[in-house]
Amino acid sequence: MTTTPPRRVRVTSARRGPTRPAATSLARDLDEQTGLGDVYLEGLMRAQFRLAAIVLGLAVASIGGLPVLLIAIPSVRHLTLLGIPFPWLVLGVLVYPVTWLLAGWYTRQAERVESDFRAALDHR
Repeated sequence: MTTTPPRRVRVTSARRGPTRPAATSLARDLDEQTGLGDVYLEGLMRAQFRLAAIVLGLAVASIGGLPVLLIAIPSVRHLTLLGIPFPWLVLGVLVYPVTWLLAGWYTRQAERVESDFRAALDHR
């Protein structure tokens, strides 16, 4: 049994057939302000806003809690430690370490949010 060779086809054009669209990067979506880029950017801004609101709430609660404490428990107003009135001790000494701790925590969390966003940019 003899087989015939396959029929030859002449190629006359270098055009290719239909191709898949190239995968777009998230960075390009952000640069071109596409809908997907807007979604990712809104997510980043929402995370940053949530973090700022938490830190602001903690700062207001810690500093704003002193007047509430002084009103709720009047005897605290006259309390002294080492000859220093308690309200002055809190405002003059204890506020600063709390502020430093909040600032350090905020910085670490903000860097984490940004690195997560950068990782999403690089991953896609």
